[in-house]
Amino acid sequence: MSRVAIIENGGANIASLRFALERLGCAPELTSDARIIRAATHVVLPGVGAAADGMARLRARGLDQLIPGLEQPVLGICLGMQLLYEASEEGNVSCLGAWPGTAKRFTPAPGRPVPHMGWNRLQCRNNGDLLDGLDDNAYAWFAHGYALPVSVETLATAEYGRQFSAVVAQRNFYGVQFHPERSGDAGAALLRNFLALG
Repeated sequence: MSRVAIIENGGANIASLRFALERLGCAPELTSDARIIRAATHVVLPGVGAAADGMARLRARGLDQLIPGLEQPVLGICLGMQLLYEASEEGNVSCLGAWPGTAKRFTPAPGRPVPHMGWNRLQCRNNGDLLDGLDDNAYAWFAHGYALPVSVETLATAEYGRQFSAVVAQRNFYGVQFHPERSGDAGAALLRNFLALG
């Protein structure tokens, strides 16, 4: 059975994330304890809010040094995905550096407010274990004002004035810009696939 550690880093989506994982048969532990995180089979880094605040909380607990060195599957969700990159324009903050790149703010336009909130289609670019069983053009639920450009790590994109990375993977690190716990069958399939990694 998977031992899942959800890194405690603020955010209001934790209860729904825990429930989504419990429905898949695991009992995730919300923690900031480095020992528990190291011992987990899978680690989830969620996040809601500002990048600078998220990084400040990780640094205060020494987790900014721990996370990039983890060897088990690690999944960043929404802000958690952005924090796995080198930097964010939001507060011009240095992040965890698991991947190269900087999260950049969307440009508001008529009919396209920032933040980007609601359902959007995924366009799969690469087949991979994380996307197994997801239909191309599946819908997922987003809530973010910043996004990462398309890169070699990108498995799936979405579009909001520009194409951006919606699902990324490299080595043992994975990221989703959307909230799988709020994305119905597609989100459940992705979480199930993540738990099967390792």
